[in-house]
Amino acid sequence: MDRQGSVDMSQPALTADYSSPLSEPFNVSHSLPSLSSSPSTADKTSYLEALRASIADTQATINKELTARMEQDKARDAAAEAKEEENYGEEVQEEED
Repeated sequence: MDRQGSVDMSQPALTADYSSPLSEPFNVSHSLPSLSSSPSTADKTSYLEALRASIADTQATINKELTARMEQDKARDAAAEAKEEENYGEEVQEEED
């Protein structure tokens, strides 16, 4: 999670980017409140509350996305295993794409 160059630096944001060669990438981004150059204790508290909430939401989103990808992988593996079982003992021609 980091601050991306494409985000307006006057508006802080928490972002996370995911990419994999086997699945679609995804991005999670949450805007955070701006802080003045000398923020009050209340401003700092508000900022930290927003940051904490954004982190929890980002983590939940990442967990949901990765769980969905794991389920897709399991289904793909099960289908490949079923096909292999079906063709056990037979010579199978490889399919060309």
